[in-house]
Amino acid sequence: MTGIVVLGSTNMDLVTYVEKAPQRGETVTGREFRTIPGGKGANQAIAAARAGGDVLMIGAVGNDAFGTQLRSTLEHSGVDTDDLRTVEGPSGTAHIVVDDEGGNAIVVIPGANGTLDHLSPGDEGVIASADLLLLQLEIPLPAVVAGAQAARRHGVRTVLTPSPARPLPDELLAAIDLLVPNEHEAATLTGRTDPREAATALLDRVPEVVVTLGASGSLYVTRGADPVTVPAPKVTAVDSTGAGDTFVGALAVALGEGRPMRDALTWASAAAALSVQRAGATASMPYRPEIEERYPS
Repeated sequence: MTGIVVLGSTNMDLVTYVEKAPQRGETVTGREFRTIPGGKGANQAIAAARAGGDVLMIGAVGNDAFGTQLRSTLEHSGVDTDDLRTVEGPSGTAHIVVDDEGGNAIVVIPGANGTLDHLSPGDEGVIASADLLLLQLEIPLPAVVAGAQAARRHGVRTVLTPSPARPLPDELLAAIDLLVPNEHEAATLTGRTDPREAATALLDRVPEVVVTLGASGSLYVTRGADPVTVPAPKVTAVDSTGAGDTFVGALAVALGEGRPMRDALTWASAAAALSVQRAGATASMPYRPEIEERYPS
């Protein structure tokens, strides 16, 4: 099994479903409300575990009811939570509005995630034992940098999802092997709205880039080779929340298994396509047999 460590956030997603998202100053009536365990770190950990990875989560939850539920959800999906700290105060939350076209808007309140600003004793050893380290930007940047640098010291492949998008320091990018922004994040990082131009510009800072394009699939670029575009399966989206994290988690498993990049992207796209056909983030993530049925190895 591919050994994957995820250093990142755990949030309780507070999800409201509406026909059309409200504009500024507007009030609309929602159809449904759910609390669903999430956070980009936990999402990627669960997606990778369900896709067949051997996954360990480094993160933090609060000593509240949400924290207990978040830990339980990770463990139920097969994620090792020995390095998931419990701290005083509330767990992180994400307040999400999902419209009838499957689009979403999200406000994240860090809570316990804000305490994860450094590596604790033993974390580097955990990272060193992995095949891949998955990183995002919903925890303080110093911990992300420290995690990436620890992985680099031990030859562990690092995958960074630059979300929420923000300027990235050179010391972080110097330790990243694969950057996986969506097209909006790629534009924010480069100032270029064309995904291919943005991806090519990012190659000045990292050796490999995958830009996810939603229903249009994904674009892979690496230094010294032609770009590779992989289409997404045609499906009707119910809720796109967590689809990008599903893609990254499945992609990490596929790469750890040694699949060529095109095959790995196709397999990850199949996982993401399955996830958008169901409501919720972690609740929608497919298990390996479902992915294999959609796209056999």
